[in-house]
Amino acid sequence: MADKTVAAPHDRAEFHTESQEYLNRRSLKKGTAGWVLLAGLGVSFVISGDYAGWNYGLGEGGFGGLLIAAGIVAAMYLAMVLGMAEMSSSLPAAGGGYTFARRALGPWGGFATGTAILIEYAIAPAAIATFIGAYVESLGLFGITNGWWVYLFVYVLFIGIHLSGAGEALKTMFVITAIALVGLLIFAVVAVTRFDSANLTNIPVDTEAVGSSAFLPFGVLGIWAAIPFAIWFFLAIEGVPLAAEEATQPEKNVPRGIIASMFVLLVTAATVLFLATGAIGADTLASADNPLVHALGEGGAAKLVNYIGLAGLVASFFAIIYAYSRQTFALSRAGYLPTSLSVTNSRKAPVLALIIPGVIGFLLALTGEGATLLNVAVFGAALSYVLMMVSHIVLRVREPNMPRPYRTPGGIATTSFALVIAVFAVIATFLVDPLAAFLALLVFAGFMAYFGFYSRHRLVANSPDEEFAALADAEAALK
Repeated sequence: MADKTVAAPHDRAEFHTESQEYLNRRSLKKGTAGWVLLAGLGVSFVISGDYAGWNYGLGEGGFGGLLIAAGIVAAMYLAMVLGMAEMSSSLPAAGGGYTFARRALGPWGGFATGTAILIEYAIAPAAIATFIGAYVESLGLFGITNGWWVYLFVYVLFIGIHLSGAGEALKTMFVITAIALVGLLIFAVVAVTRFDSANLTNIPVDTEAVGSSAFLPFGVLGIWAAIPFAIWFFLAIEGVPLAAEEATQPEKNVPRGIIASMFVLLVTAATVLFLATGAIGADTLASADNPLVHALGEGGAAKLVNYIGLAGLVASFFAIIYAYSRQTFALSRAGYLPTSLSVTNSRKAPVLALIIPGVIGFLLALTGEGATLLNVAVFGAALSYVLMMVSHIVLRVREPNMPRPYRTPGGIATTSFALVIAVFAVIATFLVDPLAAFLALLVFAGFMAYFGFYSRHRLVANSPDEEFAALADAEAALK
């Protein structure tokens, strides 16, 4: 029988200790990834954003607006990644951002962060599935003219691979991601020959918009409106710390992996933004489902990039399934979500944490609303960034002596910058798609109500993420 204790009054959460058998049934396979595989994981999370999604920002801000937004967002992500590298080196657990926020902000802050991340990771694959369906239909593969067959196939196939174990899944992801990077290289070589700088600014100017010009056809406000789409260049890279429990020497390799992947993604984002827009024109590209193929026009190279683009979408779809399963696993193991979701199979893969969010994602993909789903995912992501950067600042102030194998260059100043931009990003999601943002907010509120009324009374004190927080409380009590 579990031994129940009540946490400090300010936590307003109740904890109990589970048996070793409980934890053994909820354990992951250790030492399956070094920093190279982790870097590949970081790139695979994001690379679909180079192939589709970002270009809708051209319709909100024009090339200039999207370029400036992408620069701001890239700086935010770089600052955020440096902050997360520090926290992941100190608190290497499968909860990732939830683990960091749990220690810094208590159970409510931890669950809020985990929920925001889960909204991002559960919804993003649904959006990507709609893009995969569009690619398959445009290629005429298997005579498919209705995307739901594609959605079903990719969910079943890749959840099945994940169920075979993390090592196998990460290696498969690495290969698919390498193929997708080769596709971007082929695209770049061909697109350079079609580049015309006049194409960058061929969207008609809205003369009524404040500050409008050929460079900013929708004015200054267009920069803000383009931010959610600029985020698509880097969305989900923050998932690398979720692999901490399955990494070798996580305190060293997780920071190396996430930083290395960030620099690769900076190069790929700049490449597709300039070359794709310059090859065909911002006005045409703004509404394209597969922008890189549109940019290359007809011919063998376009066909090849179209096929490889499918690999890019699959890489991110595959990787984010991994991310949502680990976030669900960590929250479930600690009692924030139903504990049945964290039970692992003989290959140490969390079965229901893979399947249940996958079923939800598949049903959402059936709506075919890729752009709306994308904006819901971006809302969750931006909200989690705010909470994670607050966590870094709080931990630096409150626990200056906490062991930090890696320290963020610039410290609090770096993550404070990321925090400010993340706040604006959250607001921007309401500017671009109020319905999607409010739907995401409603789901978030539902999760928080579940925690407030039910799961906060059933937290597992000896789960790894909660033990990190308990250690901090014990150290504080001794001072």
